[in-house]
Amino acid sequence: MHVIERPRIAAARKVRASGFTLVELLIVIAIVAILASISMGIYVHARVQGNEASAIATLTAINQGQFAFAQACGSQHYAATLAALAAPMPTTGQGFVSPDLAVDPLPKTGYQFVLTGTPLNLEYRSCTGEELLEGYSLTADPLRPGFSGSRFFATNTDRIVFTDSASFAGEMPDTGAPPHGAELK
Repeated sequence: MHVIERPRIAAARKVRASGFTLVELLIVIAIVAILASISMGIYVHARVQGNEASAIATLTAINQGQFAFAQACGSQHYAATLAALAAPMPTTGQGFVSPDLAVDPLPKTGYQFVLTGTPLNLEYRSCTGEELLEGYSLTADPLRPGFSGSRFFATNTDRIVFTDSASFAGEMPDTGAPPHGAELK
């Protein structure tokens, strides 16, 4: 009887050593879940930062386009729409911003860009036949606050970009600082 018991114990040890217990599998799954949640948090944060950097770059590009438009085509006045900024100038055949920015309002990389301004009631128009503004303001609000971006941005005729945790929509003047927010440096 003593000889018969030994093979059973050895066989039981072989079966136990060749697999994982349920507790061990649950521990591995829990560790994988924790690592996945940490990496998703890092991914979302990186996406938000990327969207915000793209929004700042878009505001800067539109500011530069508005300045060039005023100098070359608008008689020191500004384009009333983003589409007007992208319209090709008759002498060069080139617009003042890239064609992908020629949508009013512009949804781009998780942000919504809206151009507004004080209309000029003049008889003449720009060299592209577009209406002109005396001054402009441009806001950039995240499409999904907290997920596509956590900061709100705005700029105006002064070409300074401002940031805040609240929207500038309807509050951004054509010139000067807004009632809230801080200059982005």
